[in-house]
Amino acid sequence: MPEGHSVHRITRQFERNFVGRLVRASSPQGRFATGAADLDGRRMIDARALGKQMFLGFEGDRWLRVHLGMYGAWDFAGEILMDATIASANGRMGQTNQRGTFLDGPNPDAVALDAVAPDAGAPGALVFDRAGENSLTSIGAPRRARLRMSEAERDGGALESFPPEPVGQVRVRLLTESVCADLRGPTACEVLDPAQVEAVVAKLGPDPLVDDGAEAEERFASVVRRKPTPIGLLLMDQNVVSGIGNVYRAELLFRARLNPHTPGRNVPAEAVRELWRDWARLLRVGVETGQMMTMDGLDAEAYRAAMANRADRHWVYKREGLPCRVCGTHIVLEEMGARKLYWCPNCQA
Repeated sequence: MPEGHSVHRITRQFERNFVGRLVRASSPQGRFATGAADLDGRRMIDARALGKQMFLGFEGDRWLRVHLGMYGAWDFAGEILMDATIASANGRMGQTNQRGTFLDGPNPDAVALDAVAPDAGAPGALVFDRAGENSLTSIGAPRRARLRMSEAERDGGALESFPPEPVGQVRVRLLTESVCADLRGPTACEVLDPAQVEAVVAKLGPDPLVDDGAEAEERFASVVRRKPTPIGLLLMDQNVVSGIGNVYRAELLFRARLNPHTPGRNVPAEAVRELWRDWARLLRVGVETGQMMTMDGLDAEAYRAAMANRADRHWVYKREGLPCRVCGTHIVLEEMGARKLYWCPNCQA
């Protein structure tokens, strides 16, 4: 399932390539025909992300809400505009705290993304994952290409014609004069009015890239500290905190040396607050690099290796049966909340 960093990166693709342009909307699959007809011919005026959900705003107070879920993905095709690192803060992000609402406008507390990687990941560098992920895509000018954006971004080669024929079960196609975006397999895809958007947002936990102030940290901490639910489940609850999925859950808990089974109310207050701060750090790294890099203190060579191979990128995720990088104890795999959980029974005792 795409985690929060991927959804923010996809949203920024819409900002660059769709916002300000008239959009033709269709549903090649047919399952979104009514919604597509409502959006067709409107200008896209906004694009926002909150955790794993994205909201595309159109003229006439129409918003397309998309939750990719386990199987959803966007394919972009055409003259795709990207910058080297996707490193600037999203000026269209709103707020979800008492100082405003998600649709009110720029968040005054938003902080630009800092350079977070060693020289190997500096702007302009190309770092390709052996599994096909492209973590720092340097496209200085428009080009005709097809780009898949879900958990990873993949370059599928040159196009022979534009727009391309729909491939597979395309729920919705958004098309400008030069760029096409196809959505397949989402958990949610619906047209909402502003009040409905606010109702959805009100149920979601804070996202560090949207709520960057002390109130968001306090909101997260206060919810966790009163729950008897294991912390390993709370981090995956999008009503508690937005954007954390299976990878970030395992890595955040290891970095904090927390037992996943510890009830939230038993986790020390400062440890809960540090979980929030660490999530904010890792989310920014993910948005900047396109990869869920969770290891610290790597020199340039080790960083390059980690960016090229996800097996070298994480402390515990998908390392079941392998020795812990810190203590040598074998990493455990179990099921928690119907998802795989990886942790070290010694470091996180």
